[in-house]
Amino acid sequence: MERIKHKLLVMGGKGGVGKTTIAVNLAYALSKKGFRVGLLDVDIHGPNVPKMLNLEDRELMSKENKIMPVKFSDNLSVVSMAFLLKRTDAVIWRGPMKHNVIKQFLEGVMWSNLDYLVIDFPPGTGDEAISVSQLLKDITGSIIVASPQKVALLDTVKAIDFSKKVNIPIMGLIENMSGEIFGEGGVEDTAKETNIQFLGRLGLDAGIRESGDKGIPFVISNPMHFNTIVEKIVNLCEKR
Repeated sequence: MERIKHKLLVMGGKGGVGKTTIAVNLAYALSKKGFRVGLLDVDIHGPNVPKMLNLEDRELMSKENKIMPVKFSDNLSVVSMAFLLKRTDAVIWRGPMKHNVIKQFLEGVMWSNLDYLVIDFPPGTGDEAISVSQLLKDITGSIIVASPQKVALLDTVKAIDFSKKVNIPIMGLIENMSGEIFGEGGVEDTAKETNIQFLGRLGLDAGIRESGDKGIPFVISNPMHFNTIVEKIVNLCEKR
């Protein structure tokens, strides 16, 4: 882990708000800017990162007793529980087993010298988030993803509180699925109320859903708004 410059946690209090979509596209966008990037999926029960990068048929290999990440491109490597499972397998584990596999992913992977490690979390502030906060040192910050409706914001403030209580700097909030159906502006209002930077918003767009289903990062075909968010994150990381 000492070979990794910036460690970014993509979190959110509620499921279904697009954390994995943001994590995948953030990692891809950073890699296209020439940064060396690792993408770690610590959603043990519902790992979807390989699906969104069309890597479902790949497997993790080992070398010198270390896990070798799956290469998506020269600048982007991926580790996920999904690489160890059949597509229909359910993971029925309690906390200690999840902690052990996350420890292995953090300490037993042969990452190259990375500029960024992007970690995609499951919803909430449970075992996975606690394990990473305990095991990973020098975390650059958390990026909290939320949709703007009130029921999602109730859980968002809990993710904010978690980051503060475990001393993880909060880089900012992203509003996803903004628009007529779920509303607009709720996440930005929460950012103002909690004195946290608002990184930007993405509209509810069928094209984003379609790109994820096809395993193609949406930032390839629609980079403008998301790249503005990425630039903010890069600038914040460099300042820190």
